[in-house]
Formats: sequence, C-alpha cells, structure tokens
Amino acid sequence: MTPNKLNQLWSQGKATINGWCSIGNAFTAEIMAAQGYDSVTVDVQHGALDYSSLLPMLQAMRASSVVPLVRVPWLEPGIIMKALDAGAFGIICPMINNAQQAAEFASYMRYPPRGQRSFGPTRVSVAAGADYGARANDEILAFAMIETADGMANLAEIAATPGLDGIYVGPADLTLSLTQGRLPPGFDREEPEMIAALRQILAACQSNGIRAALHCGSPEYAARAVEWGFNMTTVSGDSRLLAGAAAASVAKFRQLTGGSGSKSEKGGY
Repeated sequence: MTPNKLNQLWSQGKATINGWCSIGNAFTAEIMAAQGYDSVTVDVQHGALDYSSLLPMLQAMRASSVVPLVRVPWLEPGIIMKALDAGAFGIICPMINNAQQAAEFASYMRYPPRGQRSFGPTRVSVAAGADYGARANDEILAFAMIETADGMANLAEIAATPGLDGIYVGPADLTLSLTQGRLPPGFDREEPEMIAALRQILAACQSNGIRAALHCGSPEYAARAVEWGFNMTTVSGDSRLLAGAAAASVAKFRQLTGGSGSKSEKGGY
C-alpha cells in the first residue's frame, strides 16, 4: 500500500497544509492537487458535489503526490466506507458531539478486529496497492470535527477515543454554537474566547497523542495556528480562491483602465 505521507510528515515533526475542494469537478481537483498541498480534501458535506463527482475527483488527484481526504456529509457508515473504498486516505466527519459518536466513527474506519468496516476496496486497492486490506488500518486517518458546544463540553472524552487520529476544528459552526449566534460565523477568529477554545482543543489533542487540524481563511492565520501547535491547517478552498483571484483581476483592470462598466463602445455586451 502507498504510505500515507501525512503520517510520515507528522512523525518528522512537520506541520502540513491541506487544500479544499467544494466544486464538483475533476479538473478543478486536478488543478488543486498540483499546487503543492500535502493533502487535499473533497468536501461532500457542503460542497457542490456528490459521490458521482467524488470518484473522478479522487482519480484526477492521483497524478500528484497529494494525500486525498474526504469530508463526509454526516456520521453514517455507508458514505464513510464508500469514500474509503473510492480512495480516500482519511475521513473528516462533521458534528461529532460525544464519545459514543466518536467511537462509532472510529469503528467505521477500520477493518475487524479494530473496527467494523466492510471489506470491498473496489478502487482503492488499485490506486493504493494490492496489499491495501492488510495495511489500511494503520494508514487511514480518522478526523472528528469539533464544532458545537456539546462537542466542546465532551472534548476530553472525544479526544481520548481509541482509533481516532485527530480532531478537525470547524471554526464557523463552533463560533455559532459557543456564542449562541452572538458572533457571526467565519474563519480566522480573533475573539479571545474563540482563541481560548481553539487552544483548549489543541491541548486535548496533545494530551492524547492525536493530531489537531484547523480550517483557516488565510495563510497568515494558518501560520499562527502552526506556531500554537496545530499539525494541519486548511487554507481557504477552490471556490474562495477562484472568486478572490477573479475579483482581484477585475479590480486591477478597472484601476488601470478607469473603466466601471462592461459595455463595449458599440453599445453591446
């Protein structure tokens, strides 16, 4: 089986950068995978895609050395196992609120006797190697998302769950839940109470020997998170990067030409 590069980098004490794909398109995934990220996550939860898009996206990413991850829609064994069979080397599972849910999630990730994953690695045995079944339990990563007040209340028990490899922080939902809507959702939190929550999650991960990951909006904030001790940071994503680059290009054109509209001199569009 192809070794999981994330495990190798973390064992060397290196932090990793994760890309994010929300556009259901294989070419977009191929472009993102070629940009130098250590891993790229396909977002099946909030992304504009489903399994029929996920599979070719994972195939397109294979040409690079990037580690393919998938965020599944929910804690449901069918899609978790299907994403693994399609070629995901790690799963990010949203809305894990207690130790029981964390244990269920971990059990779906591993073959017996360490879990209850069903055996049928249709594509991944081709993409990752014929010995996938024998080695997958040690290479595949299980990340539980902490993004609710309930999750924070049960943080210690969740982080101590056997079979869990890390916690992935969703700061937007976490902010909404912890502040009961007092603060708007978003990344790169600067409020002292939210920074304290992030550090609390990080400390729980470190105490249990698992990895801590954070979704960020900018490389500057991601670098801060790495300084705090986070092992993996996601910096923006395909849709935001596309929109930002397009907006910057148009704004620069307007600045250089003094133009403010899109009509041609002949009155057309």
